[in-house]
Amino acid sequence: MPKPLAGKTIFLTGTQKIQTIAEQVEEYGGKVLAFPLITIQERISWDDEERICNSAKYDWLIFTSQNAVEHYMNKLRRANLSPSAISCKIAAVGIKTAKALQDEGFDIDFMPTIFSADRFVQEFPGNAVDVHCLFLRGSLAKSTIRDALLCDEWTVYETVETTEHVGALAESLLQEKEPVVIFASPSAVRIYAKYIVPDLHWRYVTVASIGHITTAVLKEYGARVDVQPSVYTMQAVIERLIGGVSS
Repeated sequence: MPKPLAGKTIFLTGTQKIQTIAEQVEEYGGKVLAFPLITIQERISWDDEERICNSAKYDWLIFTSQNAVEHYMNKLRRANLSPSAISCKIAAVGIKTAKALQDEGFDIDFMPTIFSADRFVQEFPGNAVDVHCLFLRGSLAKSTIRDALLCDEWTVYETVETTEHVGALAESLLQEKEPVVIFASPSAVRIYAKYIVPDLHWRYVTVASIGHITTAVLKEYGARVDVQPSVYTMQAVIERLIGGVSS
């Protein structure tokens, strides 16, 4: 019986762990290659311990990525504290973010129906009352949550664009018959558009996007987005590809 991903190569441009994805893609006849165009690093400051202690005083902590969870936990452990010391309510954007928090011992009190900042502020239960929130964010996060909820922010990690894998990515794309490139962030799109697109036009690849913000940036750079699932996860993209989505 033909496998739906036979002959297709899935290119990942972010920092996601790929083992589970690779196994699933291979099961359906394809293969996965990872060429990260961004890297993540913790932002460390002299007042981290003080800020960790102060974070316990908020009504809500808001996490929109696994990276925010990881680096918040790094700071918590360095302060010799555990999640049991944090009595705030917890808001998470995305299944993976929620799972990362639960794995650390947190309960999830709110998660929006669509994993985006726009939907978060519309559905957040505290948006009409006087609550004190802290948004744990990355350096490139938009101000949507801060502006809508008038909350405090703490940048716990940096997203750094990298060109280390650009040459290998371009070479591999040229060697594959049916390349599918998955973008999970606007940052990866910008690097790809700057270094890859001038020599290898968008039309030579199937473009998949995670999230409407990433899709909007892809379109700004002239890409046609072939796959964008309504659920903003890597798993949902793979499921759409397995289902034979091509446009």
